[in-house]
Amino acid sequence: MEADSDSAKAGDAAIDPITLEVIRHGIIGITDQIDANITRTAFSPYIYEYKDFAVGLVDADGQLVAQSTGGMPPFVADSVGTAVRDGLEIYGRERLFEGDVVVCNHAAVQGQHLNNTVMYTPIYGGPDGATLIGFFAINVHWIDIGGSTPRSRDIFEEGLQLRSIKLWSKGEPIDEVYRIIENNTRLPVELMGDISAQLAGCLLGRDLTRALAERYGLETFFRAVTAILDAGEAAARARIREMPDGTYETETWLDNDGDHDVPIPVRVKITVDGDEITVDYSGMGDAAPGCINSGYFGGGVTTARVAFKYLVVPKEGANEGVFRPLKLILPEGKILSAPPTAPMGNYSMPFPTVIDAVIRAFEQAMPEHVTGGHFATHSGFRVYGRKKTGEAFNGHDSGHGGWGACAWHDGAGPFRTMAHGDTRLIPMELQETILPFRIEECTLRADSGGPGKFRGGLGFRKSYTILDDCFLQTNLDRTKTPPWGVRGGAPGKSGLVTVYRGGGGDGEVLCKAKGVPLKPGDRAVLETGGGGGYGDPAERELDLIARDLRRGYITEDAAVAAYGVAIGADGDVRR
Repeated sequence: MEADSDSAKAGDAAIDPITLEVIRHGIIGITDQIDANITRTAFSPYIYEYKDFAVGLVDADGQLVAQSTGGMPPFVADSVGTAVRDGLEIYGRERLFEGDVVVCNHAAVQGQHLNNTVMYTPIYGGPDGATLIGFFAINVHWIDIGGSTPRSRDIFEEGLQLRSIKLWSKGEPIDEVYRIIENNTRLPVELMGDISAQLAGCLLGRDLTRALAERYGLETFFRAVTAILDAGEAAARARIREMPDGTYETETWLDNDGDHDVPIPVRVKITVDGDEITVDYSGMGDAAPGCINSGYFGGGVTTARVAFKYLVVPKEGANEGVFRPLKLILPEGKILSAPPTAPMGNYSMPFPTVIDAVIRAFEQAMPEHVTGGHFATHSGFRVYGRKKTGEAFNGHDSGHGGWGACAWHDGAGPFRTMAHGDTRLIPMELQETILPFRIEECTLRADSGGPGKFRGGLGFRKSYTILDDCFLQTNLDRTKTPPWGVRGGAPGKSGLVTVYRGGGGDGEVLCKAKGVPLKPGDRAVLETGGGGGYGDPAERELDLIARDLRRGYITEDAAVAAYGVAIGADGDVRR
């Protein structure tokens, strides 16, 4: 209830605390309801299973007020607000009417790959229906928007660009825009179905928000929004004041940009000063020729905000107020502040490592709150091609992996990365129905978690048998700089994909590969990374080592090598 007491001080005393909480939770409830509706009505499994989208309410100035609790972290960092602010700059309030629906995926605005398309509609209310309450906005990953190559050389190879374009005007669809979109995708049925679900979510979210605001009166609603943002700010500043002032730095590396085998530095400097935190990305690698770049808002702001939320206010709702104490130093031309023409197809690939590095920088300041590194890579496994009928297919699978151990317990997992949040794996049965492979195995990967007083979380092993001609694209990183341990813990194992031609042989190891042809009978095995350990492995309790052996989390050879134990014939573990 700290945030509530803070809001009473920061907000307008004229709004009573019960009404404030009803409105606060009402707003979040609406975004969660629309989240559920999109999951139920979308056509593409990337949306209804994987949940690559986020729902948000933005105020009349483009500030994020609330977002769905299950939204992807890179979207929670306010991709919807960025799009709305661009629309306000282009149209002004005077040219955004009741019934308008705007879409935006432009790299110069959002700084992410073009698939991430924000759709929003203005919310008008009041006695005369003329007061702009805000905007209801939804960011959805459009499954295919054209583009010529799996990995691009510039943004123009990546597909259709839409900068704050009206899809509907004053309650009527603009057929020409629909035709442009439909004729620039290989998967028109799935994409247009997803767009319909996104549109329905915007319109219902608009109506529900207007009803909530008018139920309590617009003046009261606006006071509540101000109080919500101020309370988020107060909670964040209070937490930062508990942290020791100082400057904390760390450095790690990405393997490469996917096209050139040159390591890319990830250098982070964090300064805590009173009730503010500054994230300095000046030492970040320069914008790359490969497509791992992102723009200032879509990359630098996004990663800083996600890490800030993990460290400072994990239980607060995502809104603009929460992020007010966060400052960013980021020169132009870095991988997280690339120009809008830079290739961005795999824009989010560096994010898990960057977020991990920000958290790692706090190891000396807050050792009890810092974890070992997590597997921190998308573990991407994409199968694409054309069926014998000529119809295109495009299936994205990716891996859960191990998270780092902490001062109290072993690492969790297999889970998604810190940049994925609640996104889920597409069920294997569904994948086998729509894609040309059969999944033969999905098991935990023994010995993948880093040893320590507390062990890192485990990755998994997933084996695919190919049933028809297709192409494979893989996207794994952290193979040269494995997930680190902290406070004496050992690193976890990195991930990899191994392709066995005809199902056997020695196998070809892949990390970042594109356009690899696969034939019926080939077998591809995805093994995801584990998390880093926490504390000296010599301090691990024997009972925990014995438990891990019984459950198959570690092998006997690894237990002997990592923990210096002896294992008796009866399975007894001793030092």
